[in-house]
Amino acid sequence: MPHSKIPVDLILSKLAEDTEKAHTRAQKASDVLLGELKTELAQTPYEVVFQEDRVKLKHYLPRTEIKYNTPLLVTYALINRETMLDLQPGRSVVERFLNAGIDLYMIDWGYPSRKDRFMGFEDHIDGYINSVVDYIRATHKLEKINLMGICMGGTFSVIYSALYPEKIKNLITTVTPTNFDTDKGLLHVWMKSINVDRVVDTFGNLPADIMNLGFLLLNPARLMIDKYIGFMENMDNKTFVENFVRMEKWIFDSPDLPGEVFRTFIKDCYQGNKLLQNKMVVGGRQVNLKNLTMPVLNIYGKYDHLVPPEACDQLVNKVGSKDTEDICLNTGHIGIYVSSKYQEEFAPKIANWLKERDQIGPPPTAAKRRKTTARKPAAQAKPKAAASQPAARRKTARTAAKTGGKKTTARRTTAKTEKKTNK
Repeated sequence: MPHSKIPVDLILSKLAEDTEKAHTRAQKASDVLLGELKTELAQTPYEVVFQEDRVKLKHYLPRTEIKYNTPLLVTYALINRETMLDLQPGRSVVERFLNAGIDLYMIDWGYPSRKDRFMGFEDHIDGYINSVVDYIRATHKLEKINLMGICMGGTFSVIYSALYPEKIKNLITTVTPTNFDTDKGLLHVWMKSINVDRVVDTFGNLPADIMNLGFLLLNPARLMIDKYIGFMENMDNKTFVENFVRMEKWIFDSPDLPGEVFRTFIKDCYQGNKLLQNKMVVGGRQVNLKNLTMPVLNIYGKYDHLVPPEACDQLVNKVGSKDTEDICLNTGHIGIYVSSKYQEEFAPKIANWLKERDQIGPPPTAAKRRKTTARKPAAQAKPKAAASQPAARRKTARTAAKTGGKKTTARRTTAKTEKKTNK
Protein backbone atom coordinates (compact mmCIF):
# COMPACT_ATOMS: atom_id res chain seq x y z
CA MET A 1 0.00 0.00 0.00
CA PRO A 2 1.65 3.26 -1.11
CA HIS A 3 2.21 5.99 1.51
CA SER A 4 0.47 9.30 0.89
CA LYS A 5 2.84 12.21 0.68
CA ILE A 6 2.29 15.32 2.78
CA PRO A 7 2.06 18.34 0.46
CA VAL A 8 4.67 20.30 2.40
CA ASP A 9 5.18 22.78 -0.39
CA LEU A 10 1.46 23.65 -0.48
CA ILE A 11 1.31 24.03 3.31
CA LEU A 12 4.32 26.34 3.35
CA SER A 13 2.92 28.32 0.44
CA LYS A 14 -0.39 28.79 2.28
CA LEU A 15 1.42 29.84 5.47
CA ALA A 16 3.46 32.37 3.53
CA GLU A 17 0.32 33.73 1.88
CA ASP A 18 -1.54 34.03 5.21
CA THR A 19 1.46 35.67 6.83
CA GLU A 20 1.62 38.24 4.06
CA LYS A 21 -2.11 38.97 4.40
CA ALA A 22 -1.81 39.30 8.18
CA HIS A 23 1.15 41.66 7.81
CA THR A 24 -0.71 43.82 5.29
CA ARG A 25 -3.84 43.88 7.47
CA ALA A 26 -1.85 44.75 10.59
CA GLN A 27 -0.14 47.60 8.77
CA LYS A 28 -3.49 48.95 7.57
CA ALA A 29 -4.99 48.61 11.06
CA SER A 30 -2.02 50.52 12.47
CA ASP A 31 -2.57 53.29 9.94
CA VAL A 32 -6.27 53.48 10.86
CA LEU A 33 -5.80 53.45 14.64
CA LEU A 34 -2.91 55.92 14.63
CA GLY A 35 -4.48 58.18 12.03
CA GLU A 36 -7.16 60.83 12.39
CA LEU A 37 -10.57 59.43 13.31
CA LYS A 38 -13.84 61.34 13.12
CA THR A 39 -15.74 60.18 16.20
CA GLU A 40 -17.62 63.30 17.30
CA LEU A 41 -21.18 62.89 18.58
CA ALA A 42 -24.18 65.21 18.30
CA GLN A 43 -23.05 67.33 15.37
CA THR A 44 -26.48 68.73 14.45
CA PRO A 45 -26.56 72.46 15.34
CA TYR A 46 -28.79 73.56 18.21
CA GLU A 47 -29.28 76.38 20.71
CA VAL A 48 -29.71 76.07 24.46
CA VAL A 49 -32.80 78.25 24.89
CA PHE A 50 -33.68 77.51 28.50
CA GLN A 51 -31.81 76.27 31.57
CA GLU A 52 -32.83 75.42 35.11
CA ASP A 53 -30.16 74.09 37.47
CA ARG A 54 -28.24 71.39 35.55
CA VAL A 55 -31.09 70.80 33.05
CA LYS A 56 -30.91 72.41 29.61
CA LEU A 57 -33.40 72.63 26.78
CA LYS A 58 -31.97 72.20 23.29
CA HIS A 59 -33.75 73.73 20.31
CA TYR A 60 -32.43 72.34 17.04
CA LEU A 61 -31.92 74.76 14.20
CA PRO A 62 -34.31 74.04 11.30
CA ARG A 63 -32.86 72.35 8.21
CA THR A 64 -35.94 73.06 6.12
CA GLU A 65 -39.26 74.90 6.36
CA ILE A 66 -41.19 74.03 9.53
CA LYS A 67 -44.17 71.99 8.31
CA TYR A 68 -45.85 71.23 11.65
CA ASN A 69 -48.09 73.51 13.70
CA THR A 70 -47.02 71.89 16.96
CA PRO A 71 -43.40 71.50 18.16
CA LEU A 72 -42.08 68.19 19.48
CA LEU A 73 -40.29 67.84 22.83
CA VAL A 74 -38.13 64.72 23.28
CA THR A 75 -37.47 63.51 26.82
CA TYR A 76 -34.56 61.08 27.10
CA ALA A 77 -33.80 58.83 30.07
CA LEU A 78 -31.66 60.03 32.96
CA ILE A 79 -29.40 57.05 32.20
CA ASN A 80 -26.82 57.65 29.44
CA ARG A 81 -27.17 60.72 27.21
CA GLU A 82 -29.58 62.05 24.63
CA THR A 83 -26.69 62.29 22.13
CA MET A 84 -27.60 58.74 21.04
CA LEU A 85 -30.40 60.27 18.97
CA ASP A 86 -27.80 62.27 17.02
CA LEU A 87 -25.00 59.72 16.81
CA GLN A 88 -23.50 60.90 13.52
CA PRO A 89 -24.51 62.61 10.26
CA GLY A 90 -26.58 60.19 8.23
CA ARG A 91 -27.40 58.07 11.29
CA SER A 92 -29.44 60.49 13.33
CA VAL A 93 -33.05 60.50 14.49
CA VAL A 94 -32.65 64.23 15.05
CA GLU A 95 -31.71 64.76 11.40
CA ARG A 96 -34.70 62.73 10.24
CA PHE A 97 -37.11 64.80 12.32
CA LEU A 98 -35.60 68.06 11.11
CA ASN A 99 -35.67 66.93 7.48
CA ALA A 100 -39.37 66.18 7.90
CA GLY A 101 -39.96 69.78 9.00
CA ILE A 102 -40.53 69.15 12.72
CA ASP A 103 -39.75 71.98 15.15
CA LEU A 104 -37.64 69.94 17.57
CA TYR A 105 -36.73 70.42 21.23
CA MET A 106 -34.85 68.01 23.48
CA ILE A 107 -34.10 67.88 27.20
CA ASP A 108 -30.46 67.53 28.25
CA TRP A 109 -30.54 66.28 31.85
CA GLY A 110 -26.89 67.15 32.42
CA TYR A 111 -24.69 65.52 35.03
CA PRO A 112 -26.18 65.25 38.53
CA SER A 113 -23.88 66.19 41.39
CA ARG A 114 -24.07 65.27 45.08
CA LYS A 115 -26.60 68.03 45.72
CA ASP A 116 -29.00 66.33 43.28
CA ARG A 117 -29.27 63.10 45.26
CA PHE A 118 -32.52 64.24 46.87
CA MET A 119 -34.12 65.25 43.57
CA GLY A 120 -36.96 62.78 42.99
CA PHE A 121 -39.77 62.12 40.54
CA GLU A 122 -41.65 65.24 41.62
CA ASP A 123 -38.66 67.50 41.00
CA HIS A 124 -38.09 66.10 37.52
CA ILE A 125 -41.71 65.79 36.40
CA ASP A 126 -43.61 68.58 38.22
CA GLY A 127 -40.44 70.64 38.18
CA TYR A 128 -38.06 70.41 35.24
CA ILE A 129 -40.34 68.85 32.61
CA ASN A 130 -43.22 71.15 33.50
CA SER A 131 -40.96 74.22 33.33
CA VAL A 132 -39.68 73.14 29.91
CA VAL A 133 -43.17 72.43 28.57
CA ASP A 134 -44.42 75.79 29.80
CA TYR A 135 -41.46 77.55 28.19
CA ILE A 136 -42.22 75.96 24.81
CA ARG A 137 -45.94 76.69 25.14
CA ALA A 138 -45.24 80.32 25.96
CA THR A 139 -42.67 80.67 23.17
CA HIS A 140 -45.04 79.30 20.53
CA LYS A 141 -48.22 80.70 22.12
CA LEU A 142 -49.76 77.22 22.22
CA GLU A 143 -51.89 75.45 24.80
CA LYS A 144 -50.47 72.02 23.91
CA ILE A 145 -47.26 70.54 22.51
CA ASN A 146 -46.23 67.08 21.32
CA LEU A 147 -44.21 64.94 23.75
CA MET A 148 -41.97 61.96 22.98
CA GLY A 149 -40.33 59.91 25.73
CA ILE A 150 -37.52 57.36 25.55
CA CYS A 151 -36.99 54.52 28.06
CA MET A 152 -37.15 56.02 31.59
CA GLY A 153 -37.84 59.36 29.89
CA GLY A 154 -40.90 57.69 28.39
CA THR A 155 -42.06 56.63 31.85
CA PHE A 156 -41.64 60.24 32.97
CA SER A 157 -43.56 61.40 29.89
CA VAL A 158 -46.46 59.03 30.61
CA ILE A 159 -46.66 60.29 34.19
CA TYR A 160 -46.40 63.93 33.11
CA SER A 161 -49.10 63.55 30.45
CA ALA A 162 -51.42 61.88 32.97
CA LEU A 163 -50.90 64.76 35.42
CA TYR A 164 -51.02 67.54 32.80
CA PRO A 165 -53.18 66.22 29.92
CA GLU A 166 -54.27 69.76 29.10
CA LYS A 167 -50.70 70.56 27.96
CA ILE A 168 -49.99 67.56 25.68
CA LYS A 169 -51.48 67.22 22.20
CA ASN A 170 -49.91 63.88 21.18
CA LEU A 171 -47.86 61.41 23.25
CA ILE A 172 -45.20 59.11 21.80
CA THR A 173 -43.51 56.46 23.93
CA THR A 174 -40.52 54.48 22.66
CA VAL A 175 -38.94 51.47 24.45
CA THR A 176 -40.82 52.73 27.50
CA PRO A 177 -41.34 50.45 30.51
CA THR A 178 -44.82 50.77 31.99
CA ASN A 179 -45.59 47.18 33.04
CA PHE A 180 -43.01 45.97 35.54
CA ASP A 181 -44.80 42.78 36.56
CA THR A 182 -42.77 40.53 34.27
CA ASP A 183 -39.76 38.26 34.56
CA LYS A 184 -38.85 38.64 30.91
CA GLY A 185 -35.43 40.22 30.94
CA LEU A 186 -32.76 39.80 33.57
CA LEU A 187 -33.00 43.45 34.62
CA HIS A 188 -36.59 42.97 35.81
CA VAL A 189 -35.57 39.88 37.78
CA TRP A 190 -32.67 41.65 39.48
CA MET A 191 -34.57 44.82 40.34
CA LYS A 192 -37.33 42.91 42.14
CA SER A 193 -34.89 41.73 44.81
CA ILE A 194 -32.44 44.62 45.06
CA ASN A 195 -32.21 46.44 48.40
CA VAL A 196 -32.57 49.90 46.90
CA ASP A 197 -32.60 51.67 50.29
CA ARG A 198 -29.16 50.28 51.11
CA VAL A 199 -27.82 51.28 47.69
CA VAL A 200 -29.09 54.87 47.88
CA ASP A 201 -28.17 55.34 51.54
CA THR A 202 -24.65 54.12 50.73
CA PHE A 203 -23.92 55.94 47.48
CA GLY A 204 -26.38 58.83 47.35
CA ASN A 205 -26.56 59.09 43.57
CA LEU A 206 -26.21 55.74 41.82
CA PRO A 207 -22.72 55.82 40.23
CA ALA A 208 -22.61 55.54 36.45
CA ASP A 209 -19.82 52.95 36.60
CA ILE A 210 -22.00 50.62 38.64
CA MET A 211 -24.89 51.03 36.20
CA ASN A 212 -22.62 50.35 33.23
CA LEU A 213 -21.23 47.22 34.86
CA GLY A 214 -24.75 46.01 35.57
CA PHE A 215 -25.82 46.56 31.97
CA LEU A 216 -22.75 44.67 30.69
CA LEU A 217 -23.52 41.74 32.98
CA LEU A 218 -27.00 41.43 31.48
CA ASN A 219 -25.38 39.91 28.39
CA PRO A 220 -21.64 39.50 29.06
CA ALA A 221 -20.86 37.19 26.13
CA ARG A 222 -22.15 39.68 23.57
CA LEU A 223 -21.33 42.95 25.33
CA MET A 224 -17.90 42.11 26.74
CA ILE A 225 -16.51 39.48 24.36
CA ASP A 226 -18.23 39.33 20.98
CA LYS A 227 -18.15 43.04 20.26
CA TYR A 228 -14.42 43.32 20.95
CA ILE A 229 -13.72 40.25 18.83
CA GLY A 230 -15.66 42.01 16.10
CA PHE A 231 -13.51 45.08 16.60
CA MET A 232 -10.29 43.05 16.25
CA GLU A 233 -11.61 41.51 13.05
CA ASN A 234 -12.48 44.91 11.56
CA MET A 235 -9.87 47.28 12.96
CA ASP A 236 -8.40 47.81 9.50
CA ASN A 237 -11.77 49.25 8.40
CA LYS A 238 -11.78 52.98 9.17
CA THR A 239 -15.55 53.41 8.93
CA PHE A 240 -16.13 50.46 11.26
CA VAL A 241 -13.61 51.77 13.77
CA GLU A 242 -15.14 55.26 13.77
CA ASN A 243 -18.64 53.87 14.33
CA PHE A 244 -17.34 51.57 17.07
CA VAL A 245 -15.59 54.41 18.90
CA ARG A 246 -18.66 56.67 18.64
CA MET A 247 -20.82 54.02 20.26
CA GLU A 248 -18.25 53.36 22.99
CA LYS A 249 -18.03 57.08 23.72
CA TRP A 250 -21.80 57.26 24.05
CA ILE A 251 -22.03 54.12 26.24
CA PHE A 252 -19.44 55.34 28.74
CA ASP A 253 -20.58 58.98 28.78
CA SER A 254 -22.94 58.10 31.61
CA PRO A 255 -24.19 60.54 34.25
CA ASP A 256 -24.86 59.34 37.77
CA LEU A 257 -28.54 58.74 38.56
CA PRO A 258 -30.12 60.90 41.29
CA GLY A 259 -30.59 58.70 44.33
CA GLU A 260 -34.25 59.47 45.04
CA VAL A 261 -35.18 58.93 41.39
CA PHE A 262 -33.54 55.50 41.58
CA ARG A 263 -35.28 54.70 44.88
CA THR A 264 -38.75 55.58 43.56
CA PHE A 265 -38.20 53.95 40.18
CA ILE A 266 -37.28 50.64 41.81
CA LYS A 267 -39.81 50.66 44.66
CA ASP A 268 -42.88 52.06 42.89
CA CYS A 269 -42.24 50.64 39.43
CA TYR A 270 -40.07 47.52 39.37
CA GLN A 271 -41.17 46.24 42.79
CA GLY A 272 -44.65 47.75 43.13
CA ASN A 273 -45.83 48.02 39.48
CA LYS A 274 -47.91 50.98 40.61
CA LEU A 275 -47.99 52.91 37.32
CA LEU A 276 -50.09 50.42 35.36
CA GLN A 277 -52.42 49.97 38.34
CA ASN A 278 -53.02 53.73 38.68
CA LYS A 279 -51.60 53.57 42.22
CA MET A 280 -48.57 55.77 41.68
CA VAL A 281 -48.47 59.14 43.44
CA VAL A 282 -46.21 61.97 42.26
CA GLY A 283 -46.22 65.36 43.93
CA GLY A 284 -49.19 64.36 46.05
CA ARG A 285 -51.35 63.50 43.02
CA GLN A 286 -52.45 60.10 41.79
CA VAL A 287 -51.22 59.16 38.32
CA ASN A 288 -54.28 57.84 36.44
CA LEU A 289 -53.57 56.51 32.96
CA LYS A 290 -57.19 57.13 31.99
CA ASN A 291 -56.23 60.80 31.90
CA LEU A 292 -54.19 60.02 28.78
CA THR A 293 -56.96 61.07 26.42
CA MET A 294 -54.60 62.42 23.75
CA PRO A 295 -53.49 60.21 20.80
CA VAL A 296 -50.82 57.73 21.92
CA LEU A 297 -48.17 56.03 19.76
CA ASN A 298 -46.26 53.26 21.55
CA ILE A 299 -43.13 51.78 19.87
CA TYR A 300 -40.78 49.14 21.27
CA GLY A 301 -38.31 46.43 20.23
CA LYS A 302 -38.98 42.72 19.96
CA TYR A 303 -35.42 41.84 20.95
CA ASP A 304 -34.95 44.47 23.65
CA HIS A 305 -33.07 42.87 26.58
CA LEU A 306 -33.50 45.94 28.82
CA VAL A 307 -37.17 46.74 28.21
CA PRO A 308 -38.76 43.61 26.71
CA PRO A 309 -42.06 43.78 24.81
CA GLU A 310 -43.91 42.46 27.86
CA ALA A 311 -42.89 45.62 29.72
CA CYS A 312 -44.36 47.87 27.01
CA ASP A 313 -47.30 46.26 25.29
CA GLN A 314 -50.04 46.88 27.87
CA LEU A 315 -49.94 50.68 27.90
CA VAL A 316 -52.38 51.35 25.05
CA ASN A 317 -54.99 49.13 26.71
CA LYS A 318 -54.85 51.17 29.92
CA VAL A 319 -55.08 54.73 28.60
CA GLY A 320 -58.23 56.78 28.14
CA SER A 321 -57.51 57.65 24.51
CA LYS A 322 -59.43 56.06 21.66
CA ASP A 323 -56.67 56.93 19.18
CA THR A 324 -53.82 54.55 19.98
CA GLU A 325 -51.24 52.61 18.02
CA ASP A 326 -48.89 49.86 19.23
CA ILE A 327 -45.84 48.95 17.13
CA CYS A 328 -43.26 46.25 17.84
CA LEU A 329 -40.15 46.44 15.65
CA ASN A 330 -37.80 43.50 15.11
CA THR A 331 -34.83 45.15 16.79
CA GLY A 332 -33.30 45.90 20.20
CA HIS A 333 -33.15 48.71 22.73
CA ILE A 334 -30.54 50.81 20.91
CA GLY A 335 -30.94 49.42 17.40
CA ILE A 336 -34.36 51.01 17.17
CA TYR A 337 -32.59 54.40 17.02
CA VAL A 338 -29.20 53.71 15.39
CA SER A 339 -29.72 50.71 13.10
CA SER A 340 -29.39 51.66 9.43
CA LYS A 341 -32.42 49.52 8.63
CA TYR A 342 -34.71 51.05 11.24
CA GLN A 343 -33.50 54.58 10.53
CA GLU A 344 -35.71 54.23 7.45
CA GLU A 345 -38.74 53.17 9.48
CA PHE A 346 -38.67 54.58 13.01
CA ALA A 347 -38.40 58.37 12.61
CA PRO A 348 -40.46 58.58 9.37
CA LYS A 349 -43.27 56.64 11.08
CA ILE A 350 -43.35 59.12 13.97
CA ALA A 351 -43.19 62.11 11.62
CA ASN A 352 -46.10 60.80 9.52
CA TRP A 353 -48.14 59.91 12.61
CA LEU A 354 -47.72 63.41 14.00
CA LYS A 355 -48.52 64.98 10.63
CA GLU A 356 -51.87 63.16 10.51
CA ARG A 357 -52.73 64.67 13.90
CA ASP A 358 -51.27 68.12 13.40
CA GLN A 359 -54.44 69.88 12.34
CA ILE A 360 -56.58 71.94 14.68
CA GLY A 361 -59.48 69.96 16.07
CA PRO A 362 -60.10 66.23 16.57
CA PRO A 363 -57.65 63.61 15.24
CA PRO A 364 -58.31 61.72 11.98
CA THR A 365 -61.16 59.21 12.01
CA ALA A 366 -59.02 56.36 10.70
CA ALA A 367 -55.42 55.32 11.12
CA LYS A 368 -53.45 52.22 10.29
CA ARG A 369 -52.92 49.92 13.24
CA ARG A 370 -50.22 47.29 13.61
CA LYS A 371 -51.47 45.58 16.75
CA THR A 372 -54.46 47.42 18.12
CA THR A 373 -57.79 47.48 16.36
CA ALA A 374 -58.62 50.71 14.58
CA ARG A 375 -61.11 52.67 16.62
CA LYS A 376 -62.92 55.90 15.94
CA PRO A 377 -61.21 58.56 18.07
CA ALA A 378 -63.17 60.95 20.18
CA ALA A 379 -62.80 64.69 19.97
CA GLN A 380 -60.18 66.06 22.34
CA ALA A 381 -61.39 67.65 25.54
CA LYS A 382 -61.63 71.40 25.54
CA PRO A 383 -58.27 72.69 26.83
CA LYS A 384 -57.93 74.99 29.78
CA ALA A 385 -56.71 78.48 29.14
CA ALA A 386 -52.95 78.66 29.09
CA ALA A 387 -53.06 81.50 31.59
CA SER A 388 -54.57 79.18 34.20
CA GLN A 389 -51.39 77.13 34.29
CA PRO A 390 -48.43 78.65 36.12
CA ALA A 391 -45.23 78.91 34.13
CA ALA A 392 -43.22 77.66 37.09
CA ARG A 393 -43.72 74.42 38.99
CA ARG A 394 -46.74 73.76 41.20
CA LYS A 395 -44.48 73.57 44.23
CA THR A 396 -41.33 75.53 44.80
CA ALA A 397 -39.96 73.20 47.46
CA ARG A 398 -37.53 70.61 46.15
CA THR A 399 -37.75 67.13 47.61
CA ALA A 400 -35.90 67.20 50.94
CA ALA A 401 -32.46 68.34 49.87
CA LYS A 402 -30.97 68.07 53.33
CA THR A 403 -27.77 69.58 54.59
CA GLY A 404 -27.01 69.60 58.28
CA GLY A 405 -30.58 68.59 59.07
CA LYS A 406 -32.06 71.65 57.29
CA LYS A 407 -34.10 71.60 54.13
CA THR A 408 -32.80 73.67 51.28
CA THR A 409 -34.15 74.54 47.87
CA ALA A 410 -32.21 74.15 44.63
CA ARG A 411 -31.82 77.53 43.03
CA ARG A 412 -33.31 78.20 39.68
CA THR A 413 -30.86 79.60 37.20
CA THR A 414 -31.67 82.34 34.75
CA ALA A 415 -32.89 81.18 31.36
CA LYS A 416 -30.26 81.80 28.77
CA THR A 417 -29.44 81.17 25.17
CA GLU A 418 -26.12 79.85 24.02
CA LYS A 419 -25.40 78.68 20.54
CA LYS A 420 -23.56 75.42 20.09
CA THR A 421 -20.55 75.45 17.80
CA ASN A 422 -19.26 72.36 16.06
CA LYS A 423 -15.90 71.12 17.21
